[in-house]
Amino acid sequence: MPDAANPSLFRLAPARIRPYLQLARLDRPIGWQLLLLPCLQSSALAGAAYGLAPRLSDMLLFLAGAIAMRGAGSTFNDIVDRDIDARVERTRARPIPSGAVTARAAAAFLVAQALVGLAVLLCFNGFTIALGLCSLGFVAVYPFVKRFSHWPQAVLGAAFAWGALMGWAAARGALAPAPALLYFGAVAWTIGYDTVYALQDVKDDAVIGVGSTARLFGDKVDLAVGGFYALAFAFAAAALVAASAGGLALVGLSGYGLHLAWQAARLRAARKGDAEVPGALALRLFRSNRDAGLILFGGLLAESLRLALQS
Repeated sequence: MPDAANPSLFRLAPARIRPYLQLARLDRPIGWQLLLLPCLQSSALAGAAYGLAPRLSDMLLFLAGAIAMRGAGSTFNDIVDRDIDARVERTRARPIPSGAVTARAAAAFLVAQALVGLAVLLCFNGFTIALGLCSLGFVAVYPFVKRFSHWPQAVLGAAFAWGALMGWAAARGALAPAPALLYFGAVAWTIGYDTVYALQDVKDDAVIGVGSTARLFGDKVDLAVGGFYALAFAFAAAALVAASAGGLALVGLSGYGLHLAWQAARLRAARKGDAEVPGALALRLFRSNRDAGLILFGGLLAESLRLALQS
């Protein structure tokens, strides 16, 4: 089970549903966590901007929506990529290429997850509902981009960062410069960490002929990732300025920047002497972005709560 980060989930689940848990990536919670974090950051940023505590109901809805839509997106990706996955060592054991689930059954599961995501979305205000639907274009295009471009990470970034708009929209019923800046920062962050993730597959991708930023940047990949992380920090800082968020929000921003700098330094050290980045290190650095995102969210949340208690 090469993809599994939580094999105990499979041991506890009935055998017949285990392939569907894997299709939804419930064995790999890092996916929905990274999808959720921009939503939480945006919600907390709105709170820090207006001196209000983020609504717990919004955050719980974002949690449910992130799990459902991460699962739906992964299932769609597996349906589209089933022939490619069968030729990549890390993915050939996935449910569809391994024969554990048929493409038709996977499609039915995709619809079920999408309906859960839609039900969650309909709990928000009208502006947020329309905004959420606009993200589906990126989700639909993403699996095909690597067939003709080295930039699938950019499309993934556009999709995964969408929550940076959603949190503010849910709180305010409109958008503003601050969430737009947070969104661009989250796009850069996602390109950076997904480039790190793609380092695991560069050899297989080259043989198959599919593109990635990891292949595109080649022996400059550490510099490129560092550059995207620098952009992520700069846009996040600009978002805080636009929202007039200071105090504890700046502490969280500083911690976020230090974490990204640490990742870039570890990647740089691994590349010293033109050595290949070990797959285990790439996966570890990729997963550490949950902590980076939580640090930024924690600072924004603490500042919003501080202001709310003072008012």
